[in-house]
Amino acid sequence: MDALTRFETQSILGVPLRTKDKVLGVIESVNKVEGIFTDEDVQILQTLAAQAAIAIENSQLFMQSDLIAEIVHELRTPLAALTAASHLLQRPELPEDQRTKLGQTILNEVQRLNGLTTDFLELSRLESGRMHFKREPVHLGGLVQESLELVRAQAESKEIGLETEIDTSLMPVHGDRKILKQLLLNLLTNAIKYSNPGDVVTVSLRTEDHEVQMEVRDTGRGISAEDQERLFQRFYRAGDGEDDVQGTGLGLVIAKRIAESHEGTITVESTLGEGAAFTVRLPAGSSTEATTRLRN
Repeated sequence: MDALTRFETQSILGVPLRTKDKVLGVIESVNKVEGIFTDEDVQILQTLAAQAAIAIENSQLFMQSDLIAEIVHELRTPLAALTAASHLLQRPELPEDQRTKLGQTILNEVQRLNGLTTDFLELSRLESGRMHFKREPVHLGGLVQESLELVRAQAESKEIGLETEIDTSLMPVHGDRKILKQLLLNLLTNAIKYSNPGDVVTVSLRTEDHEVQMEVRDTGRGISAEDQERLFQRFYRAGDGEDDVQGTGLGLVIAKRIAESHEGTITVESTLGEGAAFTVRLPAGSSTEATTRLRN
């Protein structure tokens, strides 16, 4: 019997979702209403599994094709900037101050390319199902403190304050600590990026309706209603008119995929000019429950 759902398994039939030489997963039938599973049941489930495997593989291929087309499109801009800067640097008559500016441009675009490729690989693994999660009890309070230390220098360089509001009685969540930390870092760096000197970024943790709610709230520029509708689309960057705001446009998409992979959700509330709040909701569970699920 499962410790969380109280569901009792009396009989089970499972066959692999196989395509060519690759197993995509397993399809199961549990607790037959009458009698025991027969050879006919096996054949029916194998037929369903074969059809499902083909559908899943085709869906993944289409998704990867779309993602590759988008990443190629995004790579063109920094590559064009690098090409132009490289050609200009070859001119012997170029003033020294212009050489310095072009050198900085090259550095910025190389960093942008590095961020794009890193985020692209991360998103590709999440969307294809190739990322393996280590399931364990995760205490988010400690994770928040670690993450804040990693972004503190970035915040201080922009004169942005960092604060916390943490419920000390918070139950752990069941998930991959490293991946959840990446989700939080994505939200924190995004909040700092869209804040101005004197603003404050606050991370709060609380439990509500058997969920742990992790909120990253800032007093920055805010997000327009139009931008909020497209915020979790791949490569979409809110406020592109701001020259000092750069990014890959994948950070929030990755955060959303991570939340969903942990049976959670992520939402945003914002008013333009008054800051934004991103809230991640994850199922809460005691250490005993989480440990039991690990063994099943």
